[in-house]
Amino acid sequence: MVFDPITELYDKSGELLGVQLSAEAWLKVRESVLAALGPRPEEERPEPLGDWELLKQYWDFPYPVDMDVACSECGAGTEDWSKDEPRKFRLTGASLGGLVAFRCQGCRSKVVKKHFKSHIKTEVTPFQDKVPAKEARYK
Repeated sequence: MVFDPITELYDKSGELLGVQLSAEAWLKVRESVLAALGPRPEEERPEPLGDWELLKQYWDFPYPVDMDVACSECGAGTEDWSKDEPRKFRLTGASLGGLVAFRCQGCRSKVVKKHFKSHIKTEVTPFQDKVPAKEARYK
């Protein structure tokens, strides 16, 4: 049996639905296909403001709710992320355990604030595009 790196997918009436490529084929044509299709709009999930409000409601840390966020990658910063217009940082997650995550709108880095009883630890992870060599492969 000969391995075909391209599989065309049809519906029951014979209409072409799509094409499936092997990982090797995709790596060869990825850049040209993405360039031909043009920029893809990034789907923005709504900010989880309900989770943020819940965290504030049950805030039991010995310090006041902190609203400042800073990105050490691009130098962006704000005293109150929720009042910026346009937003410098988008809330991406908040939990009752005190973990609050943001995405920097300037450089797309991830800013995580970990609230502990006695202090806050901030971690910034630079944005990184997907690297084809690190993508999962199934054989």
